[in-house]
Amino acid sequence: MFNLLVSGWDIASTRGSLTMPLGRVFQFTDANIDAQYAPGGVLDEAALMKLPLVVTNESSSDPASPVMARIGKITKIKRGGRDYTIEYAIDTEIPPIPNSVLESLAGQLNFDINGRSFGEFETNHWAVKDVDLFQVLFTEGIGRTEPRIFKLPIGPIDANLVTVMMPFDSGFNGVFTALQGAVNAANMRCLRADNIWDHDVIIQDVVMLIGSARVVICDLTNKNPNVFYEAGIAHTIGKDVILIAQHDSDIPFDLRHIRYIKYLSNEQGLRELTEKVSMRLEALTSR
Repeated sequence: MFNLLVSGWDIASTRGSLTMPLGRVFQFTDANIDAQYAPGGVLDEAALMKLPLVVTNESSSDPASPVMARIGKITKIKRGGRDYTIEYAIDTEIPPIPNSVLESLAGQLNFDINGRSFGEFETNHWAVKDVDLFQVLFTEGIGRTEPRIFKLPIGPIDANLVTVMMPFDSGFNGVFTALQGAVNAANMRCLRADNIWDHDVIIQDVVMLIGSARVVICDLTNKNPNVFYEAGIAHTIGKDVILIAQHDSDIPFDLRHIRYIKYLSNEQGLRELTEKVSMRLEALTSR
């Protein structure tokens, strides 16, 4: 999900505010999203401020004066008699993005640019989109810094691929088989890094698998440093990650706020692991 604010004024500073008439709030927004974030016609301000923000001016027809959108967050929402005052902060680590680039991604970002007399970038309004903004931007190579150690993948995500990150240890073969059962039940396919050899450098194969997957499963059992590194990459690039572990003590402090699946490596425990991962995959792929 993300907020889209289109204003009649240039976005010139890293912090600012704009007013939005009540009639322009949640224009170009699907009815179910409207009901979720404005139940009974009352804005859920706290929920909206948790979403990332795209804020921009109305597009210009002059190619010599391109309009640049910025990424940030809403910091305050205040209701007036006929409008809302919306305060925002810009993320200065993300460079400006031309409106024309966002318009070219209308299909991925659920923008309406052709269906009405005025498209989304031609009128001031506030919309909420049911799209993972950062996943789309990452896939398109927009606003990201390239690492020096490996190359991030460019291209579409394989919607049927689940990547498993676990120690290269035969003792985990039964765990992988259990995970394959969950993935197969979701009509998806399952791979781990030792299933492929496309690059001379192992980490590049790992990163390509993570980047192209719909979901990444990371087994943190025994606090394997390689798996922690891979989980960090997956989280950084915005992947849906399922964490699993055999012991609570396998989960470091910095990850204990994230839900994980605890399992036993015996026959019954692996059956339960299959069931729990299957349920989680269903939830992730249905949203």
